[in-house]
Amino acid sequence: MTDLFGTQLWAPSGDRIAETNLTRFSASVGVAVRDLQRWSVNYRAAFWSAVWDHTGMIGEQGDIALVRGENMRADRFFPEARLNLATNLLNRSGPQTAVIAYDESGERRALSWDGLRDQVGACAAALAADGVVPGDRVVAYLPHGIEAIVAMIATASLGATFSSASPDFGTQGVLDRFSQIDPVVLFGCTGYSYGGKQFDTTQRLQDVVAGLPTLRRIVKVEEFQDYLAPHLGQPVPDDLYPYDQPWYVLYSSGTTGKPKCFVHRAGGVLLMHKKEQYLSCDISSGDVVLYFTTTGWMMWNWLVSALASGATIVCIDGSPAFPTMNNLFDVVDREGVTLLGMGAKFVDTLRKADVHPKTTHELVSLRTICSTGSPLTAEAFAYVYDSIKTDVHLASISGGTDLCGCFVGGDPTLPVRAGEIQTESLGLQMDVWDDQGHSLRDHPGARGELVCTQSFPSMPLGFWGDTDGSTYSAAYFERFPDHDVWAHGDFAAYTAPPEGGVAGYVIHGRSDATLNPGGVRIGTAEITRQVETEPSIAESLVFGQDWNDDTRVVLLVRMVECETLTTERIAALKSRIRTNCSPRHVPALVLQVSDLPRTRSGKLTELAVGDAVNGREVRNTEAMANPEALWAIAALPELRS
Repeated sequence: MTDLFGTQLWAPSGDRIAETNLTRFSASVGVAVRDLQRWSVNYRAAFWSAVWDHTGMIGEQGDIALVRGENMRADRFFPEARLNLATNLLNRSGPQTAVIAYDESGERRALSWDGLRDQVGACAAALAADGVVPGDRVVAYLPHGIEAIVAMIATASLGATFSSASPDFGTQGVLDRFSQIDPVVLFGCTGYSYGGKQFDTTQRLQDVVAGLPTLRRIVKVEEFQDYLAPHLGQPVPDDLYPYDQPWYVLYSSGTTGKPKCFVHRAGGVLLMHKKEQYLSCDISSGDVVLYFTTTGWMMWNWLVSALASGATIVCIDGSPAFPTMNNLFDVVDREGVTLLGMGAKFVDTLRKADVHPKTTHELVSLRTICSTGSPLTAEAFAYVYDSIKTDVHLASISGGTDLCGCFVGGDPTLPVRAGEIQTESLGLQMDVWDDQGHSLRDHPGARGELVCTQSFPSMPLGFWGDTDGSTYSAAYFERFPDHDVWAHGDFAAYTAPPEGGVAGYVIHGRSDATLNPGGVRIGTAEITRQVETEPSIAESLVFGQDWNDDTRVVLLVRMVECETLTTERIAALKSRIRTNCSPRHVPALVLQVSDLPRTRSGKLTELAVGDAVNGREVRNTEAMANPEALWAIAALPELRS
């Protein structure tokens, strides 16, 4: 850990705390704010019923909030509930703006609430005319823009199931996902822009279509308005569907095999998102939410759900750093954004590029900054307050595609401390366990497995095609076979609570990427967190190489432009890692590379690098944006001596 770690960087004023949705919710249920977490897990039925009521979920709740089953997977939330997702997402009307979309050319498009409703109604009618019925799958291979949002809401209005992929996915990557779920309609594009470059995907789209024999209709984005035109004026369907109606199919990264297909339930995901957005992120009607994402990342699904809180959502397609590194902050000022979401890696990129929006932008509207995708370093926390905005709630959040939500995250009524995630999510009983299944709550800093010990509403219905549930069970419930707990696969630790305060969390990386040199468990992010405090290093990746009947820790670094990894810098890195982590954390090899392999959502692929270097099959390079970097690393002569 660095000297910055744990330093308080921000605390909300008393007036701000009093004005939060969380405080209003606390008053409505008669539980003090500081007692809400304990109450929410001890009285789950009462808590989730109150979330339904207080956040304005539209539908028939029923009389039962929770039925306990024989295990977590068999628990049922709101078994009598019925709702229509479109009704919830389109709960405002009028000329006010609902969706704003920018592309890399700077073109701005917008839809009012009435305009969004009109397009969704027409799209739903067009899909129905193509025979789409409840349970059918509709897929989108589209950029992050208005068409993908309209298609998703229209699909949901019919009780059908939606799935999406970003256009930068290669043909096989798309087919590995979509071919598993037998879609009947595909919305696609023939090109996209990134970093000022145009990419033609015409042939790729044709190949995808050829690989999906169940398709009955293909709608190119250029033909989208023509597809809607015959049906303009049709109302949005408002039939009610069960709470557990499948809404989304999302996918694992696929770097260790064919992507797993998470089937997510309608009511559970919407309720989880409403809780996170309204209570943890303080989003209300009239707010403006910009989360930089693509249609291939679960944060896209999360962003669109903000419509259900009455917020305007802003979509930016392309690179967040184009045409300048200030692109996102330009939009914040232009549109009055109140919540800005970014990947942790991009925050660090801004820091290392010496970008200072605090001095170049107003950012008056901005109340909340969210960061996710990977652990946010203490230095990046400090950068936000030093260089972006002093008075802002920085919420580092962590969860996953698996739950389409957050396990741990922000609280607008708590202080922010450098390097720490503030708290566990309301309604989720989180813990950190050692290998024997013992809680580490009373052992701040001790690293273990992040677990959830009670069921929660957005647990997936299961994996597509996993008819007996064995794959689902193996993924989350067999890490601790003597306990009925969800083991998430994150290596985590509690932080020491300040006097009168609450403990926070640190995520140390994936536990399935945990290294074991000499039998000592090491989270790879513990090392990279130290490395990336060095300004000359752009990013880093750690993996374990099988070596002499043990694990050799290898650190790969990509330097910033015009910088070189010298022997002096290697020595300084090893010293910092030894001091701030332990001697066991010090890598045996530190190597400079020109690029690091990553998934198409931007996550570095530690496991794939380990597989390639150790001679194991890398089973899904189509999930990677730059597989050539993987083979270049595997061929490094230093790894053979």
